[in-house]
Amino acid sequence: MSPSRSDAHHEGGSPTKKALILEVAEGLGKPRYTPAEIEQIRRQLIAHLGAPGKTSPDYIVSVLEEAGLRVVWSTRSDTDGRYEEEFTDLLHFSTLEEAEMCLVRLDELLRKFLLEHEPAAAERVREVARLGRRRAEMISRNHKVDASKRAQKEEIAHWFAIWLETPDAFFDWLEVRKQSPDFKNKFPLPGLEEEAPGAADI
Repeated sequence: MSPSRSDAHHEGGSPTKKALILEVAEGLGKPRYTPAEIEQIRRQLIAHLGAPGKTSPDYIVSVLEEAGLRVVWSTRSDTDGRYEEEFTDLLHFSTLEEAEMCLVRLDELLRKFLLEHEPAAAERVREVARLGRRRAEMISRNHKVDASKRAQKEEIAHWFAIWLETPDAFFDWLEVRKQSPDFKNKFPLPGLEEEAPGAADI
């Protein structure tokens, strides 16, 4: 007999599965969640829900992040947590401008660590960027979020993906992208929106 609460929703990413992930995470009581904890949570889901509980580590990470829990997606001791605070503060991008600044900082860090021959720290920068992309993608697919915000997050996820693939060419590509008619139609300048007819009457 299946647990009654697992019958509430059967689709992937159901509230039931999310609630169970957070319940298990809370039970672990960790200040931060590394791949070891993610694996524990993944196994607990299967133990509780059987086959429907099979979940990707990426999805578990996204649920923990969405709930504001701290995920450290690297256990490599090479970095020794030296840059953890710097990394943690990077992923704040409620606007396109903030996302661009975030990528500027990530790019600077990546170049710094490569120059200093610190491959573990450089990989950690890429992990943070992948997390940023996942977070933006997750918000872009959330239909409870305003449509314009979803469009922004979809654009931001695309930026992160391009940077991860070709960091050397990214900023040249971004300048071209921002001048394109498609971009300007999707994201008009705030000043132009304020001058829309009737805006002052609202």
